[in-house]
Amino acid sequence: MSSLAARLTRTAAGCMLAVSLVAGGGLASFWQALPPLDLGEAHERSVTVSDRHGRLLRAFTTDEGRWRLPVSVADVDPRFIALLRSYEDKRFETHAGVDPLAMLRAGWQMLASRRVVSGGSTLSMQVARLLEPRSGRSVQTKLRQAVRAIELERRLDKRRILDLYLTLAPYGGNLEGIRAATWSYFGKEPRRLTLAERALLVALPQAPESRRPDRHGTALARARAAVIGRALAAGLATPDEAAQALAEPLPTARQLFPLLAAHAAERAVAEKPALKDHRLSIDAVWQAALERLARERIEALGPKLAGAILVVEHATGAVRAHVGGLGLMSRERAGALDLAQAVRSPGSALKPFIYALAFEQGIAHPETMLEDRPNRFGAYAPENFDLGFHGNVTARQALQQSLNLPAIELLAEVGPQRLLSRLTSAGGQLVLPKDGAPGLAIGLGGVGIRLADLARLYGGLARGGQSIALHWREPAGPAEDDERRLTDPLAAWYVGDVLRGAPAPANALNGRIAYKTGTSYGYRDAWAIGYDRRHTIAVWVGRPDNASVPGLVARQVAAPVLFDAFARIGMEPDTAPPPRDAIAGRNASLPAPLRHLRRDIPKTMSASVRGPIRIAFPPDGAVVDLAGGGLRELTVKALGGVAPMTWLIDGTPVAQNVSRRDATLPAAGSGFARVSVIDASGASDSVTVRLQ
Repeated sequence: MSSLAARLTRTAAGCMLAVSLVAGGGLASFWQALPPLDLGEAHERSVTVSDRHGRLLRAFTTDEGRWRLPVSVADVDPRFIALLRSYEDKRFETHAGVDPLAMLRAGWQMLASRRVVSGGSTLSMQVARLLEPRSGRSVQTKLRQAVRAIELERRLDKRRILDLYLTLAPYGGNLEGIRAATWSYFGKEPRRLTLAERALLVALPQAPESRRPDRHGTALARARAAVIGRALAAGLATPDEAAQALAEPLPTARQLFPLLAAHAAERAVAEKPALKDHRLSIDAVWQAALERLARERIEALGPKLAGAILVVEHATGAVRAHVGGLGLMSRERAGALDLAQAVRSPGSALKPFIYALAFEQGIAHPETMLEDRPNRFGAYAPENFDLGFHGNVTARQALQQSLNLPAIELLAEVGPQRLLSRLTSAGGQLVLPKDGAPGLAIGLGGVGIRLADLARLYGGLARGGQSIALHWREPAGPAEDDERRLTDPLAAWYVGDVLRGAPAPANALNGRIAYKTGTSYGYRDAWAIGYDRRHTIAVWVGRPDNASVPGLVARQVAAPVLFDAFARIGMEPDTAPPPRDAIAGRNASLPAPLRHLRRDIPKTMSASVRGPIRIAFPPDGAVVDLAGGGLRELTVKALGGVAPMTWLIDGTPVAQNVSRRDATLPAAGSGFARVSVIDASGASDSVTVRLQ
C-alpha cells in the first residue's frame, strides 16, 4: 500500500473510530486521563485603544508578536457567520461538539476517493485544536480534539464558542482572528463584508500559509471560488452576486493597522499596562482630519518642523483630538515625541490672563486707555514685536494687536507672582528658569508651559473663568466645578469679547472665534489657541530640538492651522451674552477710575460695579454663640467685593481663596475677636465681636 493510501486509511479509520466511541460512550476513560482544558490561551490577545465610539485608534501585537484583536459574533457581518456555518459545520447548533454524521461522511469519502473530499471537524473541534495545538493527524490527536470539543460544549454556550473561533482562527503570518484579518487585508472592521470577502475569510483558515493573499494568490483564488460555489448552492448568494464575487480582485498585500492618536494611545497603555482594552475620549473622525491637516500645513513649512494640536470639549474637559507630532517613525521631525506635553516658551500666549486679572481687580476695562511708549521697569526694557510704538491705545486694541508695553505695564500692576499663582492654581503647570524668581518677563514668554496646560487654561476662559481638568479616557461626565477659579465670569467675558475681535489670518473670517497667538523669542515656537462656544483648540508649531526658525511667526504659521482645525470639526461661533454687570460703551462713558491707567487714581472695580466689600454677618459689636462640639465654628458672610476672599481672625488667615461670600471659620475659643476679610482687589473690612 502506498504511503498516501496508508495515510488516508488511517485518517478515515480515525474518523470512524471517533464516531463509534462517541456513539458508544467509550470516551469516559480517555476523558478522565486528560487534565481540564486550559482556556488561558483565549485571553492572550492584542492590547487595543479605541475612540469614544469604539472605533479602533491603535492596536499592539501580543508578547509573541501576533495580531489578535478582540471580537465577538455581534461585531461580525451575520452573512459571514451564516456562510461559515454552512461551509464548515451545518449542524453546529444541534451537535454536542462532535458531528458523527460529518465524521462518518468524511471517512467514507476518503476511502472511496483516496483523497480528502471534506473534513469532519466541527467548529468546536477547530476551536479545541486552536486552544491546544497538537502536531500531526493521528487517531489519538483526532480523538483528543473530539473530547476537548465536547468539554467546550459543556463549559460554554454556542455563541461563546463562535467568539473563540472568530478570535483564534489563523489567517496567515502573525494574523489571528477575523478582525485582524479584515483590517490587514481589507482595511476595515468585519461588520459589513462583500461576498468575495466573506468567502476569502472562510477559505483562508483551512490553509492559512499556503493560501496567503500576499504570497499564494492563485491557491487562494481557487479556494475562494469553491466557497462562493457552496454559497450559491446553499442559497446564500444569487448567481449575479456569485459572478460579481468571482470577478472581485484579491488583496495582494497586507495593509497597515490604524495608527491614530499614537501618542495618546501609548500614554494610556503606559498608565494602565494591565488593561487590554482602552477607551479614549478622542473622536477618531476628528483625529484623522486633524492629523491630515497637520501633515498638509506643517510639513509644507520645512523639513524639520513639527507640530501638535489639541481639541478640548468645554462641557466635560474631554480631549477630543490629540495630535502629538508628525509621523510616529519620523526621526527628522522627532515623531516619537509627544510635543503636546513638551515644555516650550509661550511667547505672547499668556497675555489674555494678564488682562483677565486686571479686569477682575478693577485695574482696567477693555476700553481703558493704556500707553504704548518706551518704558523701563527697573533693568527690564521690553519692546514690541514690530519694534515700534503706538502711543495711546485702549486695552482692547493692545490685546488684539498683542502690544508688549501695555501688557507689561498691566502685569506690573497685577503682580507677576499673582499671575503665576492664579495660573498654577487653575491647573497650568508653568516652569520657571532654574533659580529664577517670577518677573515681568513671564508675560512675554519668559516661562515654560505645555500645550496641554495652555489648552486647559484657555478652556477655563471659555467656561466663564471656571477651572477645568483635562482627561483623555471615557466615559466622560460633566466637568466637576473647581473652587479655584481662573478668573471671575465678567473678566473672562471681557477677554473673550476682546479676543473675538482679533484680526483673523488670510484664510479665515473675522469674529468667528476668540483666539490669541504667541511667537517665542528667537522664532522657536509659534502658538495659536482659540475657542468657540463648545471647544478650545490649541496649536503649536516649531522644531522639536528648539532650534530657531527664521520667519516662524505665529499669526502666519499657527493661526491658519487653528482656523482650519475649527472648520474641519465644525465651529460654533455663537457668542455668549454679556453678564449683567458688564460695563458697555466707549472710554468716555467709563467710570473715571477706569478711563486711564493712572496710579494716582484708586482703581477698584468692586467699588464701581459690585460695591465695596463689607462684612454683613456678624455685625460689629455682636455677641455670637459658636456652633459645633469640640471644633467651634463661626459663620460669616460678606457683601460686595471681588472673589476669591481671605478671612482672618485676630490677624491670622483662617480661610483663603474662598470663592463664596459666606464661609464657616474655625474659632479657637471664647472672648473678643477681630474678624477681617480681604478680597482679590486688596479691599478689606473688619468687625469686632464677642464669641461665647
